[in-house]
Amino acid sequence: MKTNFAIEKYLTLYMPWLLALVFKSDPQLSFMIAWLGSFLIFYITLTGWVRPLPDDLTFGEQLMRPIILVQIIFAGYMCSTTIFYFLNVLGYENFHKTTPYFLIDHEKLELTAECQRYYCLGHAAFVTGILMFMKYPKKQKYQVDSDKMTNLIFIIAFVTLPVSYIFLKLPGLAQFANQFSSLSFIAGTLALAFAIPRRKIWNTVICVILYFSNFYTALTSGFKEPIIISILVLGIFLYPNYKKIVIATFVPALLLLFIFLPSYNRIFRENAWSEDIDAEQASQIALDAALNKDSPDFGQGDTNWGFLTFRLSEVSMFTQFAKSTPQNVNYYGLKLIKQSGIALIPRVFWSSKPITENLVMQRVYDAGVINAGSNVSAKPAFIVDAYLSFGGVGVFVFLFLYGAVAQLISIKAEKLFGGYVLGTALIFSGLFQIMWRGLSFEFIINTVFWSYVSMLIIQKILLVTNVLKHA
Repeated sequence: MKTNFAIEKYLTLYMPWLLALVFKSDPQLSFMIAWLGSFLIFYITLTGWVRPLPDDLTFGEQLMRPIILVQIIFAGYMCSTTIFYFLNVLGYENFHKTTPYFLIDHEKLELTAECQRYYCLGHAAFVTGILMFMKYPKKQKYQVDSDKMTNLIFIIAFVTLPVSYIFLKLPGLAQFANQFSSLSFIAGTLALAFAIPRRKIWNTVICVILYFSNFYTALTSGFKEPIIISILVLGIFLYPNYKKIVIATFVPALLLLFIFLPSYNRIFRENAWSEDIDAEQASQIALDAALNKDSPDFGQGDTNWGFLTFRLSEVSMFTQFAKSTPQNVNYYGLKLIKQSGIALIPRVFWSSKPITENLVMQRVYDAGVINAGSNVSAKPAFIVDAYLSFGGVGVFVFLFLYGAVAQLISIKAEKLFGGYVLGTALIFSGLFQIMWRGLSFEFIINTVFWSYVSMLIIQKILLVTNVLKHA
């Protein structure tokens, strides 16, 4: 892989943002330049134009590396989903103008364009951080026997599941439960993808049971992301061996999820969270209603446009933060980083530690995004916290660090676990899955720090048990 640093190619990443900034006086044009600019960034990075992709694996065999999957999910969600809110601001609904006499709120339009410029800048900084450190080792220090790989991943899936349950029940250590639950899910899905082409019948059967158990848990969680990730990850793991089948089945499946999930999720929450109905019954009611729009549970206003406009993207919330900061609320500087340091301390060592959720929500209340008495969680995304800290400079610096950290952890994982499969596909994707979706500073920094510690501990265990050997 060529490693020559071509500064002009890196500067090209920032051209859409600069061009959008030049045309800021025309918010519609500025928005479209910034929005389309992210697709240019996707193209020139994923094709290897800015910097060649690692050549140790084919494109389909390294999908879980940060430059591909993390960029597509993190930056794709952040930058491209805003188009629906933008159209809504212009008076469109379901891609049709609601009325020729619609009066555009120009302040809202300008704020939307401003936030899209920040998204474009953040996307460029994020991939810069990845690309500048994207150098995977040619020779591995450790290795696992290839014939033992399938069984090892299979065992990890079943060991980490009860470990996550134990952490969930231990007072003050619940914050560790999610990372091991996620690792168990990734391991189980990867084990299934390994077992199918190798025709290991019992491994396949058990992994299928584990996979559908995880999928059912996702279906009854009340959240959309786990359901989508369940389908997405299995498709990615199966893709190298079954390219045509995956494209023909998983792509339509994901599209169907986006069609039916908004209705399903809303109805599930209304029944499971607000009424005396268990999760299984609420899931059945929601599934029936989502598949049958004549159902009485399917509200007349329950369309996908509302989901696409206000739920799929977080730009509407970003505009409210941009409106209040720094006009009404000063930039936070390093305050959010300091609060993240507090969040790092496990509650078992500090029983009176401030509740992280409350720390995060305080800036939401201060910005007037929602009222303090409202029973709604509206935590800011990572890029919003970057903006709240230092404005546009914060967006560039923190998003660059975000990409750099993701890339460096992926490289470290591959060094510690003997390559891509155990390093990035399993450990990085399992323990650091939170980096697929940039949450608030306190949650991201806390999870990444302790996941890194967990990664080192797991590697030591595999070395001591002689599963992982020196190459």
